[in-house]
Amino acid sequence: MSSSSIVASSLFTTRITQDNPSGMTLSGTNTYVIAAPGADTAVIVDPGYATGATAHADAVSKVLGDRTVETILITHHHLDHTGALPTFIERFDAPVRAVDEQWCRNAPPLIGGEVLTGGGTRIRVVATPGHTSDSVSFFLPEDHAPPHPGGTVLTGDTILGEGTTMLDYPDGTLHDYLKSLDTLAGLEGAGRQVAILPAHGPTLASVARTAEEYRTHRLERVDQVRELIRDLPPILTPVDWESVVVRDVSMRLYPNLPDVVRGPAMKTLAATLDYLLASPKD
Repeated sequence: MSSSSIVASSLFTTRITQDNPSGMTLSGTNTYVIAAPGADTAVIVDPGYATGATAHADAVSKVLGDRTVETILITHHHLDHTGALPTFIERFDAPVRAVDEQWCRNAPPLIGGEVLTGGGTRIRVVATPGHTSDSVSFFLPEDHAPPHPGGTVLTGDTILGEGTTMLDYPDGTLHDYLKSLDTLAGLEGAGRQVAILPAHGPTLASVARTAEEYRTHRLERVDQVRELIRDLPPILTPVDWESVVVRDVSMRLYPNLPDVVRGPAMKTLAATLDYLLASPKD
């Protein structure tokens, strides 16, 4: 693997993109270092994938300089975010916090709504389940230099820098996901724009605008799926994402989809069916 790329993503954050591009990770997994100007400590978010972890940790060390790591935060459990964790624990010797206790080290699990202090700034934990049940975002209200006077929010895989995310059904559900989009949109109080720092892809300008675009897309997909299944026999719930009916509907919905993303698309479709069947519309 070649070296990770480094970009100043905001005044308080630096984005280090791991060299693990794919159909699922886009240009690679974005690890973030959070540190206010002049801070002598920092927080790391999402160590990345296991393959190439040593080189990626080297790039993160370069960004850190002389700053010590107060904690490592995890947005969710997927291995392109947590696979490098053992390497990062060995390198930076910092406590680890995640929603799921199995990923924590010498620290308690994260709780939605709590406010952390690290890297010389406040970090609010925002519960955003849907992509997975343990997904959280991290809101930095003090990272408010123009053009985002409302701050920045690290969204993990809940909102991506390009395209839309998958729902890891049955762990992730569309019902939870739509509520999480509303929660993220609500961070933009009084029109104060909040920038998105996603775990894959580039920075986006407005979390409220993007959350609304995501919501519209999801509900349009619900309507499409409703039409596709109208003449089918009743579908059993809970929906089996590996079933023949889900695969058949996915082929009609996404006929030209590459095989590498067919499975995630079927999971997302199953989440859509589960949502639709729980709230039918004549």
